[in-house]
Amino acid sequence: MTAPEAESLRVRPTPRRRSEWRTQTPVVAVVAAGGALGACARYGLTLTWPTPPGGFPWATFWTNLIGCAVIGVFMVLITDVWAAHRLVRPFFGTGVLGGFTTFSTYAVDIRRLADAGRPGTGFAYLAATLCAALAAVWLASAAARRVLIRRQR
Repeated sequence: MTAPEAESLRVRPTPRRRSEWRTQTPVVAVVAAGGALGACARYGLTLTWPTPPGGFPWATFWTNLIGCAVIGVFMVLITDVWAAHRLVRPFFGTGVLGGFTTFSTYAVDIRRLADAGRPGTGFAYLAATLCAALAAVWLASAAARRVLIRRQR
């Protein structure tokens, strides 16, 4: 026989936790599917535009800039233009664009440039990518808002 206090301390799974899992499963699935698509697109770009040893990684640079610009436009569209389905943002924003942009490869590329005896190029790549990616998001979102304001008039 157990004491009443011991029974009250026992943690029991609630049905609510199961329903939370069911609502999150589609989100995880669309992020995974979108990430696979984005990563495949990025991989295709790097195959099309390979980086020679010690060379400037243009494919990764442009991938990140394009992805950041698309993120800027996408966020304006789903916040200012239309109420998207709840799975659109996780699929496209987190999944596709998260898989397409690659700041981990960016870090590896900087290390490769430094290891190849080109630390100046690596530092320039580091600064240029960071500044250009931030500018791409800002410019794309500003341009998208401007176009939307003109359309609404």
